[in-house]
Amino acid sequence: MSRPLSTGDMLLGMAGLAGISMLTRSFFFISRADWRLPAWVERGLKYAPLAALAAVVAPDILLVQGQWQPHWQDPRWPAAVLAMAWAAWRRDMLGTIVVGMGVLTFCRVVLGWPL
Repeated sequence: MSRPLSTGDMLLGMAGLAGISMLTRSFFFISRADWRLPAWVERGLKYAPLAALAAVVAPDILLVQGQWQPHWQDPRWPAAVLAMAWAAWRRDMLGTIVVGMGVLTFCRVVLGWPL
């Protein structure tokens, strides 16, 4: 059976985690040699913001309180479809957000569709 952590143990743990985090994040700045990422890594990193956005937005569109409950009057569906169409057509992130939120707002306020 383990004992509860003392305040000193917790402070030591936090200081160790902060030190490791600071060291790993500043590793590229500490080195004297110039670092160059391989081309395939640079290409892959171009998609990181889109992947992160999809990982945050997709569950909100597809799930209702953690359950799959698609309904044709869910305003998130037309908003997502039209936002994706805008993104494919214009390649404009701000416009995509404006179109998606505009359609979502229209469906909720004008058409009265609940979330």
